[in-house]
Amino acid sequence: MHTVLVLGGYGFFGSRICTTLAQSPSVRLLIGGRDRARGSPAVQKMSLSPEQFVQVDANDIDLARRLAQMRVDTVINTAGPFQGQSYTVARAAIEAGCHYIDLADGRQFVAGIDCLDAIAKEHGVTVVSGASSVPGLSSAVVDRYLPQFQDLRSIHMGISSGARAPGLATVRGIFGYLGKPLQRFEGNAWATTYGWLDLRQHRFPPPVGSRWLGSCDIPDLELFPRRYPTARTVTFHAGFASDLGHLVVWSLAGCVKAGLLPGALPFAAPLKRLSHWIEPLVSDEGGMFVKLDGVGHAGEQKSLTWHVVATSNHGAHIPCGASIALSQKLASGRSLPHGAMPCMGLLTVDEYLAPLKGLDIWEVAP
Repeated sequence: MHTVLVLGGYGFFGSRICTTLAQSPSVRLLIGGRDRARGSPAVQKMSLSPEQFVQVDANDIDLARRLAQMRVDTVINTAGPFQGQSYTVARAAIEAGCHYIDLADGRQFVAGIDCLDAIAKEHGVTVVSGASSVPGLSSAVVDRYLPQFQDLRSIHMGISSGARAPGLATVRGIFGYLGKPLQRFEGNAWATTYGWLDLRQHRFPPPVGSRWLGSCDIPDLELFPRRYPTARTVTFHAGFASDLGHLVVWSLAGCVKAGLLPGALPFAAPLKRLSHWIEPLVSDEGGMFVKLDGVGHAGEQKSLTWHVVATSNHGAHIPCGASIALSQKLASGRSLPHGAMPCMGLLTVDEYLAPLKGLDIWEVAP
C-alpha cells in the first residue's frame, strides 16, 4: 500500500482530494491537520478508521521525523495560502524520503520550487508544486494544442467560480494582492497591471454564460513565457459567479490602487462569510478557458478556445484533479521524474480530468 498523507485533509480542497483517494485500493490514506475536532468527523464521514486522522502541524520543526515514523510515501500539501510561505513542508518530505505535491497558486512559490531540485534528486523523490488548475491543467491544455501552431503568439486564460467560495486561506491569498501591481508578459515585454482590475467579460459555454473577470497573479504568468518562448502575450483573469460580488471586489481593488485603502486583507473574512450566506442565491455554475492565438502550419491565422464547465458547485473539484492523478500514478508504481518542478508536462488533459469523472464537470474542446 502506498501511504498518502493529505495535510489540511479536512479543508476545502483537502476534503475533496481525500474523498476520492479514500476509494483508491492502492492508497493507504492519512488525513492530517492541527484540529482534531474537525479531523475526526471527516475521517468518520469517509468511513475510515479513527487512526487515519493524524494530528500534525505543517510548521512542526520535527515534521520530517514524523513523516518517516508514519512511513508516508507521498505528502499532499493543501495548507495554504502559499503566497509568502517557505518550503518547510517540501524540505521535510524530502528529508523523510517521500514525494511531495502541493496545490499552491502563489506565483513565486511555484516558480521557485526548482531551488529544491538538486536535493530532491539526491534523495530520489519527486517534488511538484502548483498541482492545480494553474499551471497543472492550463499547461496541459496548451501542450495538447501546441502542435497545431507553427507560431503560438498569445495565451489568454481565465476562471469563473460557482457560488461555493473556497476556504479562508485561499480567499486571503486572493485579497492579499487586490489593487497591487503585478507583472505579466504583454506585447513581447513585461508590463504592469493591477490585481483584480483590468475588468473584462468572457462568454463561457452554456449554462455558464457571460462573466466579469479581473487580472490575477498566478504562476503561469512567470512560467509560460519561458515554457512557450514564441508567445508574446500571456494573461490570466478570474471572477465570481455573482456579478455584484465581482464588482465589489473590483471596487475594493480600485480603492487600494488609488491609495484610499492600504490593502484589502481585512475584508477577506467578512466577505467570505457573506458569500456563504448568499450562496443559495448565486449560480452554482463555473468554468475555465484557455485561448490560443497564432499562426497555423499553412501560414493561416489560427485561434482556438478550450473550456471546462461545471455545475452543481462541482467546479471546486477541478483544482484537485492533479494531486489525485499524480498520487495515484505514484501509488500504482508508475514513476515520475525525480527532482523539484512546477506541475507542467506531468499530466495530459485526460489524465488530469480522469479523477473528476462522475461529477458535473465536462470539457468543451475546440
